[in-house]
Amino acid sequence: MVNSQSRRALGELLVAKGLINEEQLQEALEKQKKAKRLLGQVLIDLDFVKEADVVMTLREQTGMPSINLDQLEIPRDILDRVSPSVTRIYKVIPVSWEDNTLVVAMADPLNAHTLNDLRFLLGCEVKGAISTEEHVERAIEKHYGTEMESVGELLEELGEQAGKITEIAEEKEPETSVQQLQQLTEQVPVVKLLNLVLMQAVKARASDIHFEPFEDQFKIRYRVDGTLYEMVPPPKHLSLALASRIKVMANLDIAERRLPQDGRIQIDMGGREVDLRISTLPTVFGESIVMRVLDRSIVMLSLDHVGMLPDDLVKFEQLIKKPNGIILATGPTGCGKTTTLYSALRAINSPEIKIITTEDPVEYNIPGIMQVQIKEAIGLTFASCLRHILRQDPDVILVGEIRDLETAEIAIQASLTGHMVLSTLHTNDAPSTITRLVDMQIEPFLITSTLEAVLGQRLVRTLCQNCREPYQPGENELQAIGLTADEVKERTFYRGKGCDLCDNVGYKGRTGIYELLVMSEDIRVLIIGKAPTKDVRAKAREQGMRTMREDGLEKIYQGITTIEEVVKGTQLFA
Repeated sequence: MVNSQSRRALGELLVAKGLINEEQLQEALEKQKKAKRLLGQVLIDLDFVKEADVVMTLREQTGMPSINLDQLEIPRDILDRVSPSVTRIYKVIPVSWEDNTLVVAMADPLNAHTLNDLRFLLGCEVKGAISTEEHVERAIEKHYGTEMESVGELLEELGEQAGKITEIAEEKEPETSVQQLQQLTEQVPVVKLLNLVLMQAVKARASDIHFEPFEDQFKIRYRVDGTLYEMVPPPKHLSLALASRIKVMANLDIAERRLPQDGRIQIDMGGREVDLRISTLPTVFGESIVMRVLDRSIVMLSLDHVGMLPDDLVKFEQLIKKPNGIILATGPTGCGKTTTLYSALRAINSPEIKIITTEDPVEYNIPGIMQVQIKEAIGLTFASCLRHILRQDPDVILVGEIRDLETAEIAIQASLTGHMVLSTLHTNDAPSTITRLVDMQIEPFLITSTLEAVLGQRLVRTLCQNCREPYQPGENELQAIGLTADEVKERTFYRGKGCDLCDNVGYKGRTGIYELLVMSEDIRVLIIGKAPTKDVRAKAREQGMRTMREDGLEKIYQGITTIEEVVKGTQLFA
């Protein structure tokens, strides 16, 4: 995708030439955000401007020639110079080869990163030519069809190096081994293979990539929408080469294979800023590596996009605007707590409010907010950092996680001295958070004095809206979610059939399901009396709290998700 600066440059140039007006540009930009297509193509689709005018404007802006792909026959040897996956990721197609220079037709000629990436991947000079998104996509379909990059083809390029890789793995002299590893990580086929894995992961919207060595095989798996999918496994002997390449990119110690290491890689993938958090773990068969993929281009840090139902959203927006108190987001690792709190911070971020966060790690940078990275190895813990943050005159503080009594006590002190504190805690649901805080030795009167609300949440996969279809759930399905056939005879249920847009999974993306426990006088009385969790839950439901299961049911009825997803992520309470 082209970056926002380039989008504006094209739009402003079209406005300056009188080809579109400002209202049309704004309408196209709004549609472009939702459609995730290039601005020029959106303007053409809306019939605001002719294709020839867009191409001519781009020619003037870039100085590149234009190419009509529909009238061009491209030789097979030219097409073979660029793999199918690269053409799809970068939205380009090769058209000619002369003097060691490859000319590619580009859907997005304003993206300077594309040509630089292609020069590295292909090992030759690359020049661009102008086309449109529609023409490039049509040409890719015509010349490559459903063909994808073959891992096997890349592995063949390693050829004689396969034996060398095995020798290095068994090498007893560390110094020699490190020298050979350094050379190996710079081999183009190894670089290409890792880039292919990364590109496919980004295209599939993966949140994590797992590199897993076993006794007789080497697995690579992606986690997409919370579910792991395995790609075609490379040969076992490549595990060391790929692990070494990853460690070099993350500035980790390539010689250290006995201890876990953590690192970070920032890459530009087709103009998209992607942050990779690297974790290595020594196992009996080699180093297991997991990459957490933080793709800023697909993250919606807005409360309107996290999936809260309208009444809960109104309550939550009122809560985060309070002058002081504590709001906790709870749930297991990976349930979207951090994204929800980031979205809350963005909602209240303004020049009149000073916001400071302390996180481990800082996942997304938010303009206008001071963000601090925890470094426990040097003593910069949540508790120590929080003490110093209080001297920075903040209005709102985000504590990445309350892990111990010390952090909890400082957060409470911050709240009592006039600060709004947002944080996370690992509990099964919102009401059990009270019990967890008491178990941490926090006095009940301090909890009732400072806690404003607890937001329990989970993530469920959302149905692909392109292929969802109505169906009648069976008796066992209804029983699993606590319903009877009579209760739902007027309801419509949906499931995903599977299509090309969702890779035949039936789901595309995830949304949150929530339960918002807002403190009241009655609930405070129960906490002071050390009432059990079930009593707190019953009182909260009596006062209007929806459980996560009930919130999920609403989203099932709306055709957003399925019974299976909600049952998997929630509990049924009487």
